Amino acid sequence: MQKISQFEVSEICNQLGEKTPKSIKQVFGGDIHNSWQIEFQTAKFFLKRNERKVKFLKFEEFCLKNLQKYINYENLIIPKIILYLELNNVELLLMEWIDMKNSDQKKLGQGLGEMHCESNKFNPQSFGFPIDGYIGTTNQIKGWERNWIKCFINLRIEPQLAMLEKDFLEINIKNIIKTKIESELHDHEPFNSLVHGDLWSGNIGVNRINKGVIFDPACWWADCEVDIAMTRLFGNFGSEFYENYHKVIPIKKGFEKRTMIYNFYHILNHANMFGGSYYHQVKEYIRNILSL
Repeated sequence: MQKISQFEVSEICNQLGEKTPKSIKQVFGGDIHNSWQIEFQTAKFFLKRNERKVKFLKFEEFCLKNLQKYINYENLIIPKIILYLELNNVELLLMEWIDMKNSDQKKLGQGLGEMHCESNKFNPQSFGFPIDGYIGTTNQIKGWERNWIKCFINLRIEPQLAMLEKDFLEINIKNIIKTKIESELHDHEPFNSLVHGDLWSGNIGVNRINKGVIFDPACWWADCEVDIAMTRLFGNFGSEFYENYHKVIPIKKGFEKRTMIYNFYHILNHANMFGGSYYHQVKEYIRNILSL
């Protein structure tokens, strides 16, 4: 377990102009970083700490700041960045503390749809992302493609397929599944948006006044449907979330098929991160996609 040192706490205090915190409480839930609630006399903050060599939290900071450009604060909140520090090869990311509760997800759905729409107005006319990033602990490579299908295949699916254990899938199977994906997406008109990129139930919430909250992103410019597809991968999103999202961005024909195709990326990633039963799911997804 990573621990926060007194030196790190002192540096945070120096940067904030604060004295010793009233309390520091570890927050549990994530499996990549360790986190804490740090409380001072006038404010509480959420701290994430990364001890790995790769700059996960620098990427997270970049994503959060970019998403904040496009949200309607009446419906959706993204944690504000207070401080990013690198100390002796340790990353620290300090954000505002947001109290959350179990509540309906109406504003979460509407706010996400608004974020997708607003970013679409300012999109770079290409799909991809300007910097290398991460999906979980796996590399999510940078690059741009004018064509959505080329982006999804070249920048997302192919790198994941290449990381699978040697001989798990024959080359001809990899080629067949890529060809099938290209065929299924051929007539689809993507809605290019800045997406959260890792939108499962562990990365969302609702605050005390019912506004939606999203965090822990893995952003890129993509078809907005990739976010909605992932919400269905592990469940726990209410019907009101989808109803209010689709009031902003209506469902397009063929979405059910594309959901499986877009989630194939995350199943591949989970197989590369965790192995085990996810390898069986990769083959199941391939069978299902080929039967579309």
